[in-house]
Amino acid sequence: MTYDLVVLGGGSAGYAAALRGAQLGMKVALVEGDKLGGTCLHRGCIPAKALLHSAEIADTIRESEAFGVESTLGRIDMAGVTQFKEGVVSRLYKGLQGLVSSRSVDLIQGWGTLAAADTVEVNGTRYQGKNIVLATGSYSKSLPGLDIGGRVITSEQALEMDYVPKSAVILGGGVIGVEFASVWASFGTDVTIIEALPRLIANEDESLSKGLQRAFTKRGIKFLTNTMFAGVTQNDDGVTVTTQNDNTLKADVLLVAVGRGPVTAKLGYEDAGIPMERGFVPTNDRLHTGVGNIYAIGDIVPGLQLAHRGFQQGIFVAEEIAGLKPAPIIESGIPRVTYSEPQAGSVGLTETQAKEEFGADGIETVEYNLAGNAKSQMLQTAGFIKLIRQKNGPIIGVHMLGARVSELIGEGQLMVNWEAYPEDVASLIHAHPTQNDAIGEAALALAGKPLHTHG
Repeated sequence: MTYDLVVLGGGSAGYAAALRGAQLGMKVALVEGDKLGGTCLHRGCIPAKALLHSAEIADTIRESEAFGVESTLGRIDMAGVTQFKEGVVSRLYKGLQGLVSSRSVDLIQGWGTLAAADTVEVNGTRYQGKNIVLATGSYSKSLPGLDIGGRVITSEQALEMDYVPKSAVILGGGVIGVEFASVWASFGTDVTIIEALPRLIANEDESLSKGLQRAFTKRGIKFLTNTMFAGVTQNDDGVTVTTQNDNTLKADVLLVAVGRGPVTAKLGYEDAGIPMERGFVPTNDRLHTGVGNIYAIGDIVPGLQLAHRGFQQGIFVAEEIAGLKPAPIIESGIPRVTYSEPQAGSVGLTETQAKEEFGADGIETVEYNLAGNAKSQMLQTAGFIKLIRQKNGPIIGVHMLGARVSELIGEGQLMVNWEAYPEDVASLIHAHPTQNDAIGEAALALAGKPLHTHG
């Protein structure tokens, strides 16, 4: 059977391409060996954020007296937490299945491989596509010689745990490691993070790293930066982790959170002539692989491994195939969020990147402390909004730290991608009292007319 579009992988990237393709009148086949929705829905973003919400509730109860409400935090009922998490996933999964069905997308269940430049094979059956989209996603990586099993786990196993560990060592201080550290600390676990780089969430602006580290120290979360992992042993009682500078750490579990690798091995990509880089599929700015009518999207494409990036790339590719000539996706314009407590949100260039591009004298920055924001005071959160502009030019970076800033980063995305000037944002009226009005205050300061800050 011949299709206009065959999509290999039904995660955030793949299903977006399939749905948009069908919307544009294409005959679409979507191949998925596991569950529609992929890692994000079933083993990643969604269940992890459900756990983080339960953690936030635990913290709210624990600290309720500060708000004049007397309450006592009982035990963390992991069966109840799991029920809540799975309920969220199940409702979203059913909704997605309904969407795919209603758009007349042919969902082909099974693990597919690229059999030729225009053919995908699933369980011995071949499906021809005038266009092929590769969207096979990513997996939790480990280090060479570090076997996953028993008490040495990745995020997938951590999401399925039916108990709260008394203690945990987390290998990796990136987004996944930091988020699990936050959840477990809220649940009462004694947490230590080991990170080889000089700071946590090292891809973010340095000010976000420093602010998060201060907050984690205050929360009792320990972290060892500039520290290389050496090895781990385990027995029935727990794990013993050693570092290259001879530190020894004992804990119930070791969570390996050293990043995610592309799922591309033995899928026929190289055989079809697609050039690969360390397992990733490089593309041009139109997300084309350079072979036939084959495109690649999502976590297998070098760059940010974010569900919303893959989702947008899926829409882009469908529109590109349909001849709509969509504008290329600019990587730096994609919002990035770490959903720990406090949250870190960013979009655009970091201060270091901005200085590299425009010179130290070519940029201006401002940090507005959330201590001056009424709503943040009510939430009792510490943090800041940092804006970076090109000198006498538009805003090129937005960086936020504090409770719930994930809900604010949308305005930051508009500012950066629409190349807004601070003067433009300063003239907009932000509702008060909201955390959102901290963005307005930061813009006023950067525009040279601060009201609630000294300038």
